Amino acid sequence: MGRGFDVLSALAELLPDSPAGATVQDVAHALDRERSQVSRTLSALADQHLVVRGDDHRYRLSWGWYAAAQDLTARRMRTTGLEVLDELASSVGEACFLGILQGDSTLTIVESIPAGSRMIGSWVGRAYPAFCSDAGQAVLWDASDDEVRTVFAQTSFTSPGPNAPRSVEDFLVRLQKARDRGYAIVDQEAEPGLYSVSAPVWDFRGDAAAGIQIVGERRTLQPRTAELAQACVAAAEALSDALGAPDGRPGRHGAH
Repeated sequence: MGRGFDVLSALAELLPDSPAGATVQDVAHALDRERSQVSRTLSALADQHLVVRGDDHRYRLSWGWYAAAQDLTARRMRTTGLEVLDELASSVGEACFLGILQGDSTLTIVESIPAGSRMIGSWVGRAYPAFCSDAGQAVLWDASDDEVRTVFAQTSFTSPGPNAPRSVEDFLVRLQKARDRGYAIVDQEAEPGLYSVSAPVWDFRGDAAAGIQIVGERRTLQPRTAELAQACVAAAEALSDALGAPDGRPGRHGAH
C-alpha cells in the first residue's frame, strides 16, 4: 500500500507537465525504482480503478481517485484543521478560523476560540462577503485577475467596515500586496475595530483550498501583526502538508 501511494504521488506530480499521461518509465525514473516493479504497481492500481491506462500505454489518475482525494481533503480539513487551529489559538491567545470560498462569500468550516476571547457566538456555517472577509484574500490567493473578476461579477461592494474595498480592482490591488507580503491583512474592512491576518491553505493539487485567519480587536492585534502572521503562515503550512500539498506551492517559505 505504501508503494502504491508513492507511485500515485509521483504520477500526480508528473501529470501537470504531461497532461496526456506518464509512462511506466517516467514514473520509475521519478522514483528511482526498477521499471518492472513500478509496472506491477501501476497495473494493480489500474485494477483498483485508481489510475487509467490509455491505448498509448500512458497512465493518468482516474476520476475516482480525484473524487476520493477531494473527499479525504474535505474530511481532513475539518479534523486536522481543528487540531491546527486549537494549537494556533492556544499559542497566540486569539480566535482562529478556517474558511473556504463559496460563491462570492467565505464560509467558516472550523473555528477555535480561546476562553479569554471576546468573540461572541459561533461562526461555523456562516458566510460573509469574500471581498471584505478575513479569509477573502487567502481563498483567492492563486486566482487570476479574470477569475477574481468573475467571482465578484454580481457583488455589491458595500460594507460597514470603513476600509473595505470599493471595487474588484481595489480588491485585486490588496490581493497582490498580500501575495508580495506572504500573508493578508484585513484592517477594518468587515467592520469597525476588527483586524485579522490570514494565509492560504493548499490542497493535494496545489490549489488554494482555504484560508486560516487570526481575528480580533484592532487595538490588540495590530501591534502584534508580524508575530501573528508568522504563526498563521506556519499553521497554514502545517495543514497544507496534511492535505498533501506539493512542496513547490506559492508562499512555501512563509511570511517575510
